[in-house]
Amino acid sequence: MMQYHVQQSDQHSKGRIGLLTTGHAEVRTPAFMPVGSLGPVKGLEPEDLQRLGFGLILNNAYHLYLRPGHKIVADMGGLHAFTGWPGAILTDSGGFQIFSLAKLCEITDEGVTFQSHIDGSTHFLTPEKAMEIEEALGADIIMALDQCVALPADRETIQDGVRRTKLWAERCQASRRRTDQALFGIVQGGLEPDLRVASARELVRLGFEGYAIGGLSVGEGKSDMYAMLDVTVPELPENKPRYLMGVGHPEDLLEGVARGVDLFDCVVPSRHGRTGSLFTSAGRVVIKQARYAEDERPIDPDCACPVCRRYSRAYLHHLFMVKEMLGARLNTIHNLWYFSELMRRIREALTEGTFPEFRETFYRNSNRQAVMAGLAACEEPCGDLHGNGHI
Repeated sequence: MMQYHVQQSDQHSKGRIGLLTTGHAEVRTPAFMPVGSLGPVKGLEPEDLQRLGFGLILNNAYHLYLRPGHKIVADMGGLHAFTGWPGAILTDSGGFQIFSLAKLCEITDEGVTFQSHIDGSTHFLTPEKAMEIEEALGADIIMALDQCVALPADRETIQDGVRRTKLWAERCQASRRRTDQALFGIVQGGLEPDLRVASARELVRLGFEGYAIGGLSVGEGKSDMYAMLDVTVPELPENKPRYLMGVGHPEDLLEGVARGVDLFDCVVPSRHGRTGSLFTSAGRVVIKQARYAEDERPIDPDCACPVCRRYSRAYLHHLFMVKEMLGARLNTIHNLWYFSELMRRIREALTEGTFPEFRETFYRNSNRQAVMAGLAACEEPCGDLHGNGHI
């Protein structure tokens, strides 16, 4: 069973250093989880992720249920054996993907009927079925089925989603069978502060091994997202891990940590890598731009990743323009290194009591003053930033 211990709290913020232990890994928090929706992080092997410093990744129950099927994964020995990943794994329940990807969703208190985004086949997912799928997949940490309400939405719709999320959480608890997996509840409530607080309190009363904050980074402004964290996180237990779902721009990690969040996941570093958008200490490099065709510099002169140590911007520009698969792989490695190093430096600043200075330097160096003021808005879930300068 998972264990979590807070080792140190920051005097200048709500940030904290913790140690999350499962049967497969010890993970220092705050930590970022790379996303491997179908098992692998696209283009990378398990050894790549280990060398980049990750001990915990996310796999997606919705995608794995549809392909290859949770029963096949179980017959292969579970996700660890099937994928060759020796570290810890978290699976989400698939609720967000059903509401965002699937077609013709019909939601009732009993469950959700949806059509596969792959072949149009009809499926019915209940909390009990979600637990069956996640237990078959065999992750270290599993998520309760929740209803993620698309924003903007009226208060009545959000309130009904909060009620149904609690109902489904209770049924997930009642139907779980394995004792070697940690089950997290998911707080919903849209952009309604009182509903966020009510959802958090109801889930805390149910007693989960950890708590996730869902339904954010779905198109709302950053100031709204941070405001919801401000009212939600204080309602969650100090001695349990707090997980902000689907949030992964660098400044969002920093602001989440400042508000007491321990775990994050997002497709941003890998998806942006595949589309040629590279994170650096001074902003983003969009490698397809013609200005890099003869640029001998590494992506980031201050980066010690294996890509920056070996390859020029000109070469990576060439790989991207000719659609060479190596380019996507190298870009992803660089971006994940950036995220791993960012979280390491955040942990170091929390440990040394220098988090305010680190936060200020981060914004100054990366030209994100607009984001710091909470003025930028997400263009799409985990989409590009307004005000994040390209270099």
